[in-house]
Amino acid sequence: MLTQSWLDLTFLHWPADPADVAPLLPAGTTPDTLDGLTYVGLVAFRMHRVGWLRLPGFPYLGSFPETNVRLYSVDAHGRRGVVFRSLDASRLLPVLVARTAFRLPYVWSHMSVRRDGPTLTYTSRRRWPGPRGAHSTLTVRTGERIAEPTALEHFLTARWGMHSDFRGRLLYLPNSHPRWPLHRAELLGCDEDLVAAAGLPAPAGPPVSVLYSPGVPVRFTRPPRRPN
Repeated sequence: MLTQSWLDLTFLHWPADPADVAPLLPAGTTPDTLDGLTYVGLVAFRMHRVGWLRLPGFPYLGSFPETNVRLYSVDAHGRRGVVFRSLDASRLLPVLVARTAFRLPYVWSHMSVRRDGPTLTYTSRRRWPGPRGAHSTLTVRTGERIAEPTALEHFLTARWGMHSDFRGRLLYLPNSHPRWPLHRAELLGCDEDLVAAAGLPAPAGPPVSVLYSPGVPVRFTRPPRRPN
């Protein structure tokens, strides 16, 4: 259905009580947990050349910065996925298409991704539909490649689909991509209120996990009709 690349990703994660997260998930899913905790993710990256069906990716409309707030879910069939609470993007047309066709909570924002050697800075300030002014500025310094992710790092990044509420029904949309090339990263600055704007408690401290990846190519396929 869709092809794209996710490039220059920074993953920030904070632990959360599953009871606080459960009301924010689509009906038919529960919080996915590791050692009794679930997690809130703030993920900033560059979307690159989104393509539809077998068409080549669009060089301008299909390439833009994005920052999302996400939760982790599992459904009755054991499918583990991501639930997006918000997705800030800098191109208005893709935002309108995603909101209309897929009912995803995309918002239009003024955004940038800047690199200075091993240091990346991601900025976002919301335009529409709001709350206007919701923002994030994240600065990280990338480090060495991770040879073998920890159990937590695997839990947070090894996700092969998303859950969403589509016209009152639970939708599971699978994707496929190579294994993440993950790197250590140092958080140099974090000024954001996107997590709170997504209906979650504002983070009470620094993230427990900071990761970087140069990126992967991604394919989204049609939702399965019915799990076996």
